[in-house]
Amino acid sequence: MSHRAARCARGFVNLTRALSTEARAQKVERIANELLDLNRFERHDFTVLWRLKMGLHRYGAPIAGAVAPSIATAGSPGLEAGAVAEKTVFDMKLEKYEVAAKIKIIKEVRSFTDLGLKEAKELVEKAPCVLKKGLTKEEANPIMEKLKGLGAAVVLE
Repeated sequence: MSHRAARCARGFVNLTRALSTEARAQKVERIANELLDLNRFERHDFTVLWRLKMGLHRYGAPIAGAVAPSIATAGSPGLEAGAVAEKTVFDMKLEKYEVAAKIKIIKEVRSFTDLGLKEAKELVEKAPCVLKKGLTKEEANPIMEKLKGLGAAVVLE
């Protein structure tokens, strides 16, 4: 191959890389814009689907065997140590509530979630349901106290 042909080939490779990088950047930009256009419920559905496809548990810890089955085996000492670890993250679940206190409970649910009035009302009405996920005991206790004071039966799972 002549010097001129080699230089032309390098220029073509560099042009191809630039175009593919540009196309990749445009694709990522398009995906980001589409994600930003999703409403709250669509974002939640996307997040659940993404975590399932990535083999992640609810709080981000990989599910044993989903991503790398050869790494985590049943007899692994690391797996046994993880099973003994104390749970630090909880879901707050509304079991039931007094009908007379429904409006106050809806207002309280709105205060610690970013839900609107309609979404909070629908959530409370479909009890038993999870009100908030990923809470520590310190975060959950004041909220539980308020809800129990209003007449709701709330548990941590």
